[in-house]
This record gives sequence, C-alpha cells and structure tokens, in this order.
Amino acid sequence: MRETRILMGMPVMVDIGGAPSTLVRSVFDYFEQIDRRFSTYRADSEISAINRGDVPVKDWSGEMMEVLALAERTRNETGGYFDIHKADGSLDPSGIVKGWAIRNAADIVRKAGVSDFFIEAGGDIQSCGRNASGGDWSVGIRNPFNADEIVKVIYPRGRGVATSGTYARGQHIYNPYGSGDPITDIVSLTVVGSDVLEADRFATAAFAMGRDGILFIEQAPGLEGYVVDVKGRATPTSGFGDLCEP
Repeated sequence: MRETRILMGMPVMVDIGGAPSTLVRSVFDYFEQIDRRFSTYRADSEISAINRGDVPVKDWSGEMMEVLALAERTRNETGGYFDIHKADGSLDPSGIVKGWAIRNAADIVRKAGVSDFFIEAGGDIQSCGRNASGGDWSVGIRNPFNADEIVKVIYPRGRGVATSGTYARGQHIYNPYGSGDPITDIVSLTVVGSDVLEADRFATAAFAMGRDGILFIEQAPGLEGYVVDVKGRATPTSGFGDLCEP
C-alpha cells in the first residue's frame, strides 16, 4: 500500500508491503503529531510556545528534550556547522526533526512486524527489505538543475538517505562562521548513513561547509555522500560507488 499526504509542509510518502490500512494511518498520525509539536510555522506548536517563552524548561516534552539533545550533540560533532539557534535567539530544530521523525515512523512499522517498507518525507528516506517486485528499493538523486532528470540511482539496502540543497527551497542554508553568508558554491549534497537520522543530521551541516562538506562526509565513519557544485560538477565519496550497484 502506497499513500502520499502533505504533512509538515512537505509531501510524505509511505509504501508498506502487505500492510493493513490501520498501520499506514498510524504512521501518518505520527507525522501529524510531530508537526503539531515541532512546526515553527504553527502558533500552537510546542516549539513556537517555547520560542515565545510561554513554557518553562521543566514542562518541555520528552520528545522536545530528545531532539534538542540530538541537536546539541550534532553541533559538537560538526564543529558548530549544525546549529538550531537562530540569530534572534529562537530555536528551529527543523534540520534534525525530519530524519528523527522518519526513523521513529520506521520503528512503528517494524514493531508491527512488517519488514518491507519505504518512507519518504521531503526527499529524506528510510527503506527496508524489498519492494513489491521483490527487488531492492532504489533511490534516485535528482539533477539540481533539472528536477525531471535523475543523475544517480542508489540502492541503500536499509540505510538512510538525506539530501540538502537550494534547488527546491531556495537559499536557506548559511555558513555560521565569518559573515554568515549563504552557501553558493554547491547546490546539492546527498548523504547516506546507517539510518535516516544519521544521514539527515549530517547533511545540513555538511552543506553549510560548502565544498569542504564532502571532505567531512568522506572522513566521517559510516557516511557516504554525493555533492553537486554550482557548475554542475559532481563529487562522490570513495565508497559511494558501491551504493550504485544493483
């Protein structure tokens, strides 16, 4: 069963082999819950209330504390290139919530005894097992200059995939150092990690490093990456080619 809905301001697609409709509904219900808690665009979300100063720390939810702890850990592991603190002092955990939520949604499916599934939210993906044809799930990496063209097809085989870039949402990732200028030397960076959370939390940080981001991914244990620069030149990490083998 495959279904797509617009949630968290993005298309969310769930493809679960042989799953009852109640399980698919449970996954979408979970994403709706996450949107209600973490959306910075909803005045009634927990993160908006926190940013207004309406909720003391002692009353923050366990999920909020977990995500903020992950954000701080990622900030430390990336030398500050991942930071949810905005210039006005507010918090925006959007750069980590998506991967975290997809990973948790995948856990819901696994706990229901289903081992074949594909969950995608805004281009970040967690898959497991086999597709309806009995083959490995595949993920296409779009040409950032032509959204109708796929430039690479990878087979994550249970690993997570996340892409950061400016081609879909425009310029929204900035170098936190120096003058804080937007990143203009690369346009797309795809990261493959042990799961979608690991891929997602490093993809944004690596993109903020510009051309040096692919070197960071190359040196990070368990990560592979594929970057496209502003001139259309692609650079993969040394192990990325293995993911392209069917």
